[in-house]
Amino acid sequence: MAAGSITDVAGVRVGHWTDTEALTGCTVVLPDRPCIAGVDVRGAAPGTRETDLLRTGNLVQHADAILLSGGSAFGLEAATGVVRWLRERGVGYAFSKGVIPIVPAAILFDLGIGAHDAWPNADAGYAACRAASSNCEEGNVGAGTGATIGKALGLERCMKGGLGTASERSIHGLVAGGLAAVNASGDVIGEDGTVIAGPIDEDGTIADTVELLRRGRIWQPEAAGQNTVIVCVATNAALTKEQANRLATVCHDGIARAVRPAHTQGDGDTVFVLATGERELQGADYRIIEALATRAVERAIRRGAEMAQGVAGAPSTVDLRRQGPA
Repeated sequence: MAAGSITDVAGVRVGHWTDTEALTGCTVVLPDRPCIAGVDVRGAAPGTRETDLLRTGNLVQHADAILLSGGSAFGLEAATGVVRWLRERGVGYAFSKGVIPIVPAAILFDLGIGAHDAWPNADAGYAACRAASSNCEEGNVGAGTGATIGKALGLERCMKGGLGTASERSIHGLVAGGLAAVNASGDVIGEDGTVIAGPIDEDGTIADTVELLRRGRIWQPEAAGQNTVIVCVATNAALTKEQANRLATVCHDGIARAVRPAHTQGDGDTVFVLATGERELQGADYRIIEALATRAVERAIRRGAEMAQGVAGAPSTVDLRRQGPA
């Protein structure tokens, strides 16, 4: 089955800014017009912007873009560049003298694998907008550039994560796409339940983080807040803000299916939802969207691991398949 992409949702583009030397970057999800939006933050160590604004009952209904960024808290600066790009085009929440672009954002920690003093700034966010297209690259690009997976045995034993995308569609035209920057503390689990990315054990095989925890083998200095899976979901369904927020909650099941353990104290797992409103919902359509979107998130996370390239001593799943056990 073809993976598909979040850009299979009509009117949604994706742009990346990538620094392959510092191993960091950012990714913008840029709809052609403002979208009803929702969010759910489940990890205990999040770094976010404008998430309270998206919650049910609050004034603003729409988002103009979603930013996923590396650089930890510093990387939130990239959202300023997205705001500037949108404002120049007259896109945003209207007030008497202009517009205020609404750009919710989430970051991941990638300062440990590349340069510790470099991160996406406002110019990087602006450049990501300029690069936006319907062609969504995967792997070591954008927010996935410095992503890693499986830190239970320390950063020196982790594997390379990355950016992945996938989509699902119903027979009558409902579409849901997921985009995930995979920087998990835990392991990425394959369709068959095996660990496809995680900590590298002493014999060169991929260890199971849950088993490491069970045996008390966890690397004690493992730093809280240095991990995260950040996700954006887009759908062509016409959702209310309440439904968009509920969908974000349900889509965390996709993280839990593909990452083990997920939503830990050291992760900032966050899901954003954008609804373009192209398709009015009828009957059981909302239940269908829940199923499609959750599955797209699950598959996008696996793609984030499978499409990554090994760098800075962190091997990828491709590297391990090629080399075999040490």
